[in-house]
Amino acid sequence: MKSRMVRMFFALPTSIRRLVAGPPMRIDGQELALDAQLMLRLKNLSGSDVFTDPVEDARARYDAVPLLFAYDPPAPIAAREVLIPAEHGDVPATLYTPAGLPEPSALLVYYHGGGFSVGSRTSHEPIAHYLATHAGVRVLSVEYRRAPEHPFPTAVRDVVAAFEYAHRRAVDLGADPDRVAVGGDSAGGNLAAVTAQQAVRRGGAVPAFQLLMYPITDLTTRRPSHDLFAEGFTFTDKNLRWALANYVPPQTDPSDPRLSPLHGDVTGLPPAYLASAGFDPLRDEGEAYAKKLRAGGVPVALTRQADLPHAYLNFVGLGGRFAEAASEAAGALRLGLAAARTPLAVNATESR
Repeated sequence: MKSRMVRMFFALPTSIRRLVAGPPMRIDGQELALDAQLMLRLKNLSGSDVFTDPVEDARARYDAVPLLFAYDPPAPIAAREVLIPAEHGDVPATLYTPAGLPEPSALLVYYHGGGFSVGSRTSHEPIAHYLATHAGVRVLSVEYRRAPEHPFPTAVRDVVAAFEYAHRRAVDLGADPDRVAVGGDSAGGNLAAVTAQQAVRRGGAVPAFQLLMYPITDLTTRRPSHDLFAEGFTFTDKNLRWALANYVPPQTDPSDPRLSPLHGDVTGLPPAYLASAGFDPLRDEGEAYAKKLRAGGVPVALTRQADLPHAYLNFVGLGGRFAEAASEAAGALRLGLAAARTPLAVNATESR
């Protein structure tokens, strides 16, 4: 019911939506998309903020996001529960498979956002459904352990174990081991970038592609976007400080590449699609990481969705610019994994 009401509101004529949203918002030569400004207006009027204590309440609020911004896939998607063996116990995950997807298919190992403290497979199921549908892939959504109960580097251990499991058990998951990508948004984008670096360092399997959505990449430097978009948007400077206080233990070196992949070695990393959001404190550090990848010889497509805020994938169910930006990411994932197709996978697909 709530989701239908929200969709009806966003379907109102442009003039009414503009009246509610207020005058166009322009910062740093960018103009916020009308629907993004309307969503922010409603959020700020409600006074709700996900990233506040107690963490249990924050998680419940974040997991309620799909109730407001649901995405209905055009075809059924099967969900299968998976347990991934890890150093300190099994890590739960969900494998999403679009109806009719042949085997072996490409597979995206996905790490949800939420500041390392909130977010889950529940909050990010619409994103998993969208990417599975529009990229034509299986999606393994990983429930890595969260802070503050499990601070850094626990999540890193879990996500690396998840990728290694997905590659090792690809056939059991209906996937081609040579077309296993990693991806994530915000904190999950950080973990995806770290996973790729760790995979190269460990000398084993390496992801075929990286899908990095507005990632956290550098805890050592405060860039201009942190001040430009510090308040009033989907993710604020206060939110970031709260998240990092939960995740990063005292006395931890912020330049540790497992925290700040911008300080890691990018030699030998797989191709990447990196998206930044124009109205996002993390914008500049994400783009700095893309530049480092390019300088290191890594093929990377950098795109700035200049009229959107942080976490725009969460609102894909509203359509409009949110869906356009998500569609670009899904297309990049599809193309990136198509380029990694093996002769075995090509023959299996063509024989159907």
